Amino acid sequence: MAALPHPEPLSGESYSAVELSLGDDEVILLDQRRLPSDEIYFRLTRVEQVADAIRDMVVRGAPAIGITAAYGLVIAAATAETLAELEASAELLRVTRPTAVNLAWALDRMLVLARVTPRSELRASLAAEARRIHREDVAACRKMGALGAEYVPDGATILTHCNAGALATGGYGTALGVVRAARDAGKRVRVLADETRPYLQGARLTAWELHKSGIPVEVICDGASGYWFGRGEVTLSVVGADRIAANGDVANKIGTYTVACLSLLHARPFYVAAPWSTVDLACPSGAQIPIEFRAAREITDVPFADAPPADDASAASLAGPRRWVPEGVGVLNPAFDVTPSAYVTRLFTERGVFAPSELRSAGAVA
Repeated sequence: MAALPHPEPLSGESYSAVELSLGDDEVILLDQRRLPSDEIYFRLTRVEQVADAIRDMVVRGAPAIGITAAYGLVIAAATAETLAELEASAELLRVTRPTAVNLAWALDRMLVLARVTPRSELRASLAAEARRIHREDVAACRKMGALGAEYVPDGATILTHCNAGALATGGYGTALGVVRAARDAGKRVRVLADETRPYLQGARLTAWELHKSGIPVEVICDGASGYWFGRGEVTLSVVGADRIAANGDVANKIGTYTVACLSLLHARPFYVAAPWSTVDLACPSGAQIPIEFRAAREITDVPFADAPPADDASAASLAGPRRWVPEGVGVLNPAFDVTPSAYVTRLFTERGVFAPSELRSAGAVA
């Protein structure tokens, strides 16, 4: 198990999705594609590497993507000779993951500062601002976690989808921050983690984080969530978000809408935890949220981590990368879906707990 290569991680954890090196010259990323078996960190020195890492899901989760992009502009500033060059780097980063609004939000905030900062002070100023974004995100997660924990009864079984923990944020987590805060408040909690196909963020990442934190967690197949709702096992659901429209519609990892529908059908609360930077008041509704479609190979080709015993001939045929979809058959692979606001019980943010219909007024008074 590799140690986090940073003496003062802002995540506040023994691991971190993203950090900026103390010399402001490297973006340090935990390769989340290798978890849970390998904890490997990359040190990236060029903005093109950072863009590739975001696109290829070395780092994922809307808040963590935004922080990574901010740090990416810091290292871009080392070689950018003009503001136009820095803006070009920002555009390179901006198009990597179109659904997560935190990405554009963080880049725009960094560019506002860049446009009024002398060239001689640019890199240091951007580094300070990017770290400020990171610290603010961790503080926001802790605040929304404490607020959301009040809605978690003692003895709750909580269903969550995808990963919305420290790995998806600057630290602590959004949906998992609610779980952590409930546990820290002395409440007994148990988590059912959807495996989250096709990238298995729930099975690989959520289970890894919760297990490290000593919180009881069991992984279930995505298709099994209805079974557990039907048995009355699920007390509530809480998920993160990649973008929340002004009317309260929520874009999150594909499969979230299914959980929301099951929650409504079985009269169970469906909560969304996200920092205010995920709220896009300029986006009227979920119909205007761009939905990223990803490569077909994420569904057609499924690698097995461990080879089966040599004496098991049938299992041996499954070892290694294997195409599960017949050649010539099309694949549809949206990375996100949109849950209508009417299905959302409450939104937990660092600014407070809101019904979806209250977002516009909450933004107006901020």
